[in-house]
Amino acid sequence: MKTVFDNIKGDRIIWAIAALLAIFSFLPVYSAASNLAYIGGGSTTFSYFIKHFVHLFLGFSIIYGVHKIPYRYFRGLSMVMIPVVLVLLLITMLQGSTIGGANASRWIRVPIVGFTFQPSTLAALVLMVFVARYLSKIKDEIVSFKDSILPLWLPVFVVLALVLPANFSTAALIFSMVILLTFLGGYPLKYLAIIIGSGVVVLMFFVLTAKAFPDLMPNRVDTWTSRISSFMDTEATQEAYQIEKAKIAIATGGIQGLGPGKSVQKNFLPQSSSDFIFAIIIEEYGLIGGISLLVLYLWLMFRIVIVAQNSDTVFGKLLTVGVGIPIVFQALVNMGVAVELFPVTGQTLPLISSGGTSIWVTCLALGIVLSVSTKRDEEKAQNYDEKHPLEILSEAL
Repeated sequence: MKTVFDNIKGDRIIWAIAALLAIFSFLPVYSAASNLAYIGGGSTTFSYFIKHFVHLFLGFSIIYGVHKIPYRYFRGLSMVMIPVVLVLLLITMLQGSTIGGANASRWIRVPIVGFTFQPSTLAALVLMVFVARYLSKIKDEIVSFKDSILPLWLPVFVVLALVLPANFSTAALIFSMVILLTFLGGYPLKYLAIIIGSGVVVLMFFVLTAKAFPDLMPNRVDTWTSRISSFMDTEATQEAYQIEKAKIAIATGGIQGLGPGKSVQKNFLPQSSSDFIFAIIIEEYGLIGGISLLVLYLWLMFRIVIVAQNSDTVFGKLLTVGVGIPIVFQALVNMGVAVELFPVTGQTLPLISSGGTSIWVTCLALGIVLSVSTKRDEEKAQNYDEKHPLEILSEAL
């Protein structure tokens, strides 16, 4: 174990924040799991606790392994992984809309091992690395919109087209983060305006087509519209019920909360261990716990920006922002849904909510960020070793 800790490199504060979030997650997940165990048909609360522990253990193993890889290798890996995620998304779409009454157009069941995997989450990360690679490549060139359509925007829109029918919120999150990254990467604003306008037109055409031919994509567009309508009014829908129970949990929590494991609304709130776990956290740990969690995510964003700023390469800067900021953005969206700032989206709370795919991909993104910071630390250490002892002493004084 000592050898493992000695080999941990990169931004130690990011490591600490990730560890704090993961350790804290056991409390609300274990508490909310009592409801899952009750309706889960034979499972126990402790079994959900062990499952969450295994997901986090594998996740931090991913962080440890990935942060040892020089980040320049991710440039080429993104080119290899784009076709892979496109195939996975296509397979996911073609397997049907429901399996056993559950939405199957988001998940792939891995043979032999039996666990499910959500390709859209991995596709979002791969796409951000891919966009960062392209933007760093054209950084000192005169950008032509025509020349960037095939190498940049075609893969982006193909991924979005495969994700959108099953998961509008994830598609919207991916599109927003790509636009942010291209803006920070210096892509011309006039071209970005064309892309945004095109995206809106395509979305409207898709919705109208789905409404005209509902058998093509059963239930999904109706789900989007019901979520938006329930957000706009008080119509009695499943989404309105979820928001109502979340608001009751938040109001009950008050300043200090009811205490660990004492949530009442976890017994009534669907997805209490994943999508709406923030409401359970506030009910049990109060406004103090909720604000503390928010501060941790904002601190994480601050450290991600620091790592990006300290990187010596354009690709390192864009890569850090591209894979790091979406983690915090997703957390803010999840919190916003719980307090009714946004419609119900189905986005989990990174490193807190239960679920394998979300945890693993979040850890993969953090590993990439730490890989960038590791390279910077190694260069600083090398420069430090090459200095004369008197020079080091003068700098210290």
